[in-house]
Amino acid sequence: MNVKTAIVTGATSGIGEATTRALADAGWQVIATGRRGDRLAPLVDAYDGRVHPAVFDVRDAGALDAALASLPDRFRGIDLLVNNAGLALGTAPAQRADLDQWRTMIDTNITALVTITHRLLPGLIERKGSIVNIASVAGTYPYPGGNVYGGTKAFVQQFSLGLRSDLHGSGVRVSVIDPGMVETEFTLVRTGGDQSASDALYTGTHPMTGQDIAATILWIATLPPHLNINQLELMPVSQSFAGFQYARTS
Repeated sequence: MNVKTAIVTGATSGIGEATTRALADAGWQVIATGRRGDRLAPLVDAYDGRVHPAVFDVRDAGALDAALASLPDRFRGIDLLVNNAGLALGTAPAQRADLDQWRTMIDTNITALVTITHRLLPGLIERKGSIVNIASVAGTYPYPGGNVYGGTKAFVQQFSLGLRSDLHGSGVRVSVIDPGMVETEFTLVRTGGDQSASDALYTGTHPMTGQDIAATILWIATLPPHLNINQLELMPVSQSFAGFQYARTS
């Protein structure tokens, strides 16, 4: 049997961890990347050699190159890239935002994503593989405090469509998924570890889970090779589109 290999960035929690498990459960080999090796260890232990840990910060291009160069032979032929690593930092409006947080989001959500994509494109073209990029509804629908986070996800959406156009005729599939509310560590990171803020956001909303998005990624990855999901937006039923804001004069 021809075993396929995927690389999943940001596999230490949330959507990335769930995607690693979903793919491995389906018989794939998975290169699971993340900064926290202790979070990757249970994945390695659970799947009897089918998960290879690659411990590095996606913003570090040199570390990425070293990780790719040191892959065991049987993990070198990559059929699927899941660009999941990303984060939101801060909830303040642009005029009060922290510039360093803006730069971290750009470095992680944009620069790191395009770097690993560029590195893997030759092999993906050779193997007629697939790319699944995780964007967000924040790239489509603005909201207060979304500023740079939403901008980075809009980039991921457009970059994905541009890749699809550039790779025309190559056999490589490119998809972008735009999730709405998913209950992960996302809000804890965004609020600097404020558990009460996270609880307040998700309580009673029946949000999506990392497993929901992972199942969607697996579905896309296992479609017949002549089908491409260009862009897919998902929300929990409890979430819909925000209304316009109005500032009234006295």
